Order: sequence, then C-alpha cells, then structure tokens
Amino acid sequence: MSEKTATPFVHVVQRAGITASKQIVIRLAAIVLALVTGGLFLLALGQNPLDIYGTMVSGALGSSIAFRETVKIAIPLCVTALGVTLAFKMKFWNIGAEGQICMGAIAGSFFAYTFGKTWPSGLLIPVMLIAGIFFGGLWGMIPAWFKTRFGTNETLFTLMLNYVAQYFIQYLREGPWKDPTAMGFPIMPRFEKAARLPKVLGIHMGWIVALALVALVFFYLRYTKHGYELTVVGANENTARYAGMPVKKIILRTMFLSAAICGLAGVMQVSGADMQLTDSVAGGVGFTAIIVSWLARLSPLGILVTSFLFGVLEKGSGTIESVFKLSPSMADVLQGIILFFVLGAEFFINYQLKFRRGKAKGGVKA
Repeated sequence: MSEKTATPFVHVVQRAGITASKQIVIRLAAIVLALVTGGLFLLALGQNPLDIYGTMVSGALGSSIAFRETVKIAIPLCVTALGVTLAFKMKFWNIGAEGQICMGAIAGSFFAYTFGKTWPSGLLIPVMLIAGIFFGGLWGMIPAWFKTRFGTNETLFTLMLNYVAQYFIQYLREGPWKDPTAMGFPIMPRFEKAARLPKVLGIHMGWIVALALVALVFFYLRYTKHGYELTVVGANENTARYAGMPVKKIILRTMFLSAAICGLAGVMQVSGADMQLTDSVAGGVGFTAIIVSWLARLSPLGILVTSFLFGVLEKGSGTIESVFKLSPSMADVLQGIILFFVLGAEFFINYQLKFRRGKAKGGVKA
C-alpha cells in the first residue's frame, strides 16, 4: 500500500530580507487597496466615497477643536503602546494592558475621591499619577511572578486579569463609590477640579507626558543596560543565563515598568479626559495598543506616529457617523477594512507566498 505526499499549492515562507523601497511600495499598495475596497463598500451603501473620506480627514484635522479631540484619542493609545512594547521586546506577551489601565485608574481615583476637596492640585495630581504608576505596575507583576515561579502562560494570565480589574470597577460603581446624588443610577461622581489634569494649549497635559515617554522609552531601550538585557532575554533566555544575566529579575522588572506605564495611561484618562472613573475607562485601548505597537515594529517613534494616525481614523469615523447618519457599525466596518489591509501589508513585508510549480511527484510506501 502506498500513500502519496501532496505538495501544497501555496505555502507561506518568511522573507530573508526586503529593501526599504519595497516596504514602502507594499504599504502604499495596501493603503490604495483599503481606500478602493472601502469606497466600494460605501458605494454599496449609496454614499459618495470621496465625500466620506474628505469628511473623515476634516473631522479629525479640519479645525483646532477637531485636532485637539484627535490628540486626546491618541494619548492613551501612545502611552499604552509604549508600555506593552517593553514587554513585547522581551517576548513576554502582555495582553493585560486593559486591566493595568483599570488598576491605574482605580488607584488614582481613590485619591481623587478621598482628597479631592482638601488637597491642592499641586499635591493631588502628582500623588494620583504616582499611585496609578505603582498599582498598575504591581498588577503587571502578578503574571510575571507566576511566570518566573511556575512557568505559567502569561498570555492567558494577563488576559484573565483584565476581567478581574474590570469587574472590580463595576463593584465600586455599584457599591462604595456610587454617586449618592445620581438618583439611583450606577455611576461614580465626577472629580473635583483639583483632581483634573491641567490643560496645555487646550489639551490636557497628558500629551506632554506621552512625548516625554516616547523619548524616555527610546533612550531606555537603546542606551541603557536594562534595555539591552531585556532585548537579550527576548532573543534567547538561555543565552542571557549563560551571560550571567538575572533572567527572573529582568522579567519582573520589565513587566513592572510595562504595566506601570499602562497604569499611568489609566490615571491620565480618568483625570484628563473622563473626569470620573467609569467601567469603560480602558475602552479597548489596551487591545488597540497592541496593534499600534506591532504596526510601529516596536519602535517608540513609530508608536508616536501610528497612534496619532489611529486617532485620526477613530475621530474621523465618529464624524461621518453624525454627518452622514451612518450607524456606528457601518463606521466600524469601514475602520476594519482599512486596518485589514494595513495589517496585511505588514504580513507581506515579513512573509511571502510560494506557489507550487508543476505536478507534485513522489510517494511514500506504507
């Protein structure tokens, strides 16, 4: 009895290398295909694609107000993406940014609700930021400790901790932090003025923090011993051990920093944008930041640009919903089409499709 081995008609292989010019061509082709496909989708809905695209751009960048709103959307994306990038550089798959944002927001909100009427802003705001950084970092160290101690799967662990943090906010909303003046509605009080981030050029100062973090993370990864160590651990843990590096300590330290930055994003969101703690404080930012980080190829400078472009896309999508009376789901589909082709471009930059030539030959005797 014989059994033939069939060669697949098409298979995926990793590229040995690709020039910068080809990368640019692939990305430009992806953008064109995304716009064309999105245009066909809009035509099927009876809409003019040129009007829609023009409104998206003007809605995100066409006025000072629109630009400020776009930047507000980009701030938590940028900060959170910088946070997860530290873990990803170490090949520690931190999918728990949503929970770390929540825990940072909870820590900051504790001081806002407890001392908002008695402490001056100059004291309260720094304490809130430090609390968010610290408790966000501690939340991230939980899966890191279990990883180093028991070899647990950090992807599942960090993902499950997201739900714990989100349900804890719901408990606070329904219980101890419920607004007594809300006539029974399950919401939490708005922050006092002292607990709100000051504005700089019409936008809360989180944009300054984000720019500073871009520079700090860039410097940390490229020019510090700790940044070099986490890169080596990510490349090969055994090599790091043979070189005498304290691998467990590096994992714990890096995950604390990664989650601490995400916790900072949570504090800035409640104090600078929402002005209160809500159960939607993360709002999917933790998951979107993963896409931002990988599209930027784990580059801090790339994250700055990519997060701003995501802000333009999200703000523009919100504008076309209101101007053209599109349902939110239709705007989300358009966003999805654009992201699909952009992510597809990254796939074809790293991999290529090989097609079978001629008839497969050979067999194996059983």
